[in-house]
Amino acid sequence: MKLDVEHADDAWEVEALFDHCFAPGRTALSSYRLRDGIPPARDLCLVARADGTIGGAVRFWPIRVGDHEAMLLGPIAVHPTRQGEGLGAALICEGQERARAAGVERILLVGDAPYYGRFGFARLNGVEMPPPTNPERVLGCWDWDGVTGPVRRAAD
Repeated sequence: MKLDVEHADDAWEVEALFDHCFAPGRTALSSYRLRDGIPPARDLCLVARADGTIGGAVRFWPIRVGDHEAMLLGPIAVHPTRQGEGLGAALICEGQERARAAGVERILLVGDAPYYGRFGFARLNGVEMPPPTNPERVLGCWDWDGVTGPVRRAAD
């Protein structure tokens, strides 16, 4: 599997992967309202490709928390036939490396702390995702000291 930046012509295949891996109502989740009308951070969005087929993908989106900028990681998906190969971990680690090199100070995601904790993510107290997000699943890595408030679209 080769990791590469997601290009505009990959979008349909990435969306098909997300549709395959997630419930049909995935776009109704509150995190999608943060993405409405906002382009992803293309230099951070990655695909894992083998034999011309995308086996995994991750996207990053600019957001604001209080007066602070951050990146929202997600969605991330690995095709069921490629799971267990470390693709998810590779996508997260490479995405974090690229984000740090680009000067990103903090990354937020909604997910399971036991899985994402190994990448430095921990529960964020005082950071409020739009409802109905479970606060226990709001995780962040890097510089969240003193950052609190509602999460909102980068354009708001």
